Amino acid sequence: MKKIKCLLINPWIYDFSAVNLWSRPLGLLQVAEFLSQYDTDVRMIDCTDIYKTKRQYGTGKYPRIIIDKPDILKPVPRHYARYGLSIDEFKYLVKQHSSIDFVFITSIMTYWYPGVLKAVEIIRDLLPAVPVILGGIYASLYKNHAEQYSGADHVFRGPINIGFDKVIQSFGLELNKINTPVSYYQMGLYRSYPYAPLMTSQGCPYNCSYCASSSLSSGFEQKNPEDVIKEITDLYSIGVRDFAFYDDALFVNSDSHLRIILRKVIHSGMQIRFHCPNGVHARFIDTNLAGLLKESGFTTLRISLETVDHDRQFKTGGKITSDTFQNSITSLKAAGFTKDNIGVYLMYGLPGQDLSEVKEGIKFLQGLDVRINLTEFSPIPDTQCWNDLIERNVIDERIDPLLTNNSVFSTLYGGYDWKELETLKNRVKKYNSS
Repeated sequence: MKKIKCLLINPWIYDFSAVNLWSRPLGLLQVAEFLSQYDTDVRMIDCTDIYKTKRQYGTGKYPRIIIDKPDILKPVPRHYARYGLSIDEFKYLVKQHSSIDFVFITSIMTYWYPGVLKAVEIIRDLLPAVPVILGGIYASLYKNHAEQYSGADHVFRGPINIGFDKVIQSFGLELNKINTPVSYYQMGLYRSYPYAPLMTSQGCPYNCSYCASSSLSSGFEQKNPEDVIKEITDLYSIGVRDFAFYDDALFVNSDSHLRIILRKVIHSGMQIRFHCPNGVHARFIDTNLAGLLKESGFTTLRISLETVDHDRQFKTGGKITSDTFQNSITSLKAAGFTKDNIGVYLMYGLPGQDLSEVKEGIKFLQGLDVRINLTEFSPIPDTQCWNDLIERNVIDERIDPLLTNNSVFSTLYGGYDWKELETLKNRVKKYNSS
C-alpha cells in the first residue's frame, strides 16, 4: 500500500484590514495531526505565514496588495486587500508538490472565502488531476455556498475526526493506519515561530445568541491538564516563549483544569507569556485565579462583556452581569494587571442595539480603567441573532457572506449614522492610547 501524499493549504485573507495577533491555522494543523496516524506524507503551505513588520510578543502586520473590491462591496469607502504571500510565491510553492495525491484547503472567516476561491483556482490550473477537499469554518457554516462557488471536489463539514477518512477513501486513496497521531510541531510543520497556539478544550458549554461555537463543535470537552503541560513544555524546549489560548471557554471548570495547568507552569520555572486573543469569561475570575494568571505569565487578557444593558446580557447568553464583571476587574487589578494588559470586548451592531447603549458601555469601562476593544457584530448562520435578523427582514438567509464582514455589516445594516460611529471609534482610540 503506497504512502499518501497530502498538501494542506491555508489561503489568503481578503479583507479591509488584517493584523496577525498570534494567528495560526490551528484547524489545519489538527488535520495534519489526524493524517499523521496513517502512512502519509504531509506538506503545508500557509499563505499567511509571512510578516511585513513584527510587533511585540510575536504579533505583526501582513504584507498586503490592494485589489478591486467585489461589486457587492463597492459602496464601502475603504481599500480592500489580499493579505499574505504574493500570488507568484504561492504558485512557486505549489509547483514544488507536483506529485500530491490530494489537496486539503481550510477556511476560517466566512467572508474571507475569496481567498479560498483563488487558491482552488490556482490548484486547478497547476494540479488539474488532483482532488481538492475544502474544510474549515466557512465550509461548515456555508456548505451550500461553498459547494456552489468554491470549485472544490468535496466540501467537508464538521470536525476532522468524524468521517474525514471516508472522504479520502472516496477518491480511491487507501489510508493505512501505522501509529497514534503525532503533534504538528513534531511533524516538521513548525519552524522558528515566536509563538504557538494552545487549544485546551473543544466547544463551549454556553450558547450565546451571536456565537457559532455550538454549531461547529458538539458538546464541550477539555484536555487532560497533563497533556496540555506536555505540549507547553515541548514547545518551550524548541524556543517558544509566547503562547496564545484559542479556547472558547478557557476558564470553565478551572479547579480541575486551568488552575492545575498554571500551578504546574509556575512550579516548572518556565519564563513564558500567555495571551488570550479570544474573549474569556469574566464570571470565573476570582482573587485566586487572578493571582495564578499573573504569576504564570499571562500578559494579554481579552475579556468578554459585549454590553452593559441588563436585558441584552440575559438575552445574549446570560454569562455575565455588570456587577460580576466589575468584581472580576477588581480582582485582576489587585493581582497586578493594568490597563495595558486588560482589553474588554464591547459589541456594537447587535440586532436592535442603539449607539446610546454602546456609549454607556464605553463610560462604564472607562470608569474601570481598562482598554476598550470595540467589536463589530457579524451575523452567523443558525445562531439566534441570525434568525432574529431574518425574522425582522433585515437580511435574507441567502445573503452573500461578504456582507457579513464585521467591518461593514454594522455600517450597512445597523442603522447607525456613519459619522457618529467614526467619532465614537476615534474617542475610544484616544482613550486607549492615554
